[in-house]
Amino acid sequence: MGLHNHSKNFAANLAEIDGKRNLVGMAYDEMTGALVEMGLEKFRTKQVWSWIYHHGATDFAQMSTLAKPARDKLAAHFVVARPTISQDQQSTDGTRKWLLKMPDGQEVECVHIPEEDRGALCVSSQVGCTLTCRFCHTGTQRLVRNLEASEIVMQVMLARDKLGEWPSAKDERMLSNIVMMGMGEPLYNYDNVAKALKIIMHGEGIAISKRKITLSTSGVVPMIRQCGEELGVNLAISLHAVTDELRDQIVPINRKYPIKELLQACRDYPSASNARRITFEYIMLKGVNDSAADAKQLVRLLRGIPAKINLIPFNPWPGSAFECPDWDVIEKFGDIVNEAGYASPIRTPRGRDIMAACGQLKSASLRLSATERAAMDKIIAEKELAQGLEQVATA
Repeated sequence: MGLHNHSKNFAANLAEIDGKRNLVGMAYDEMTGALVEMGLEKFRTKQVWSWIYHHGATDFAQMSTLAKPARDKLAAHFVVARPTISQDQQSTDGTRKWLLKMPDGQEVECVHIPEEDRGALCVSSQVGCTLTCRFCHTGTQRLVRNLEASEIVMQVMLARDKLGEWPSAKDERMLSNIVMMGMGEPLYNYDNVAKALKIIMHGEGIAISKRKITLSTSGVVPMIRQCGEELGVNLAISLHAVTDELRDQIVPINRKYPIKELLQACRDYPSASNARRITFEYIMLKGVNDSAADAKQLVRLLRGIPAKINLIPFNPWPGSAFECPDWDVIEKFGDIVNEAGYASPIRTPRGRDIMAACGQLKSASLRLSATERAAMDKIIAEKELAQGLEQVATA
């Protein structure tokens, strides 16, 4: 399925909530048009935008700089929505995972990973995932639909609510970074992701800089340059293998966009520089991709790319066929990469006890049952068959 057809076939339809339009997720010009259509002056947009995205207001009655007739008109036609929290879990290491129910009842997960004086929010872009990466729990879930821009922005706003970080501060906030690494492949939902990130980056609202936003892709090559040109955010690549033969098996999108094409797109990425290196994510799988030979080949592949490598110990999940290598094996791999001049930090697993670590996200409404493994294999087979038929049709 082509990118255009994918966006069309898996689009959401959340034009209204209880008969009213949601102002969250509207671009600035779009919001201006909506307010003018309701008989409000253009200058009201700046006020409403600030109340929603700087102050975090969810009730028009809070918008004290607007006259009461304007507030009443807004309340009659619009909402400032948030997802419903179906589940709120906190790890022993402070990681927090929310299972969020969107207005149509579909659920996604997002995760806040705190550090001493800052923190990153891992944001989802799809309900389920179109891909079938073998080590990833989300890949065992059918793709239900793309998230709209509003639903992506609402994850960030809800996290701000729960962390008590309104109004938006410029420094020392616990939601300081955004990583598009949650459920789904962001570049298969590019239009909505781009719209949402532009809202999140807007200087008069949430105001998170593009330098603190990272978009992770499994390798949707045609969209990588557009992402760099339009958004300029940090790029992360889910690589995980150094040969096409292995990557075809564990990251099946490689059959469509092989390593050579993917790395060329990285070399051409507009924002890449020594100051803003591309991150290559490499999940360590015992006996699969963790040898010294793999490490040396990784160095050869990345030669000439301003890069760093995140080594990620595999995080287990029910039904997985993989194991995490011993720590000394991971360290030896990292030493080889480091000695070649590439930073290769080993990511400390966070939130494993609440299934919030890398590769573990899956809607809690779809927990593993006694028969789920067979169903999981069937889903993967169906998705791979569809991908194979598409490749035949486009060959």
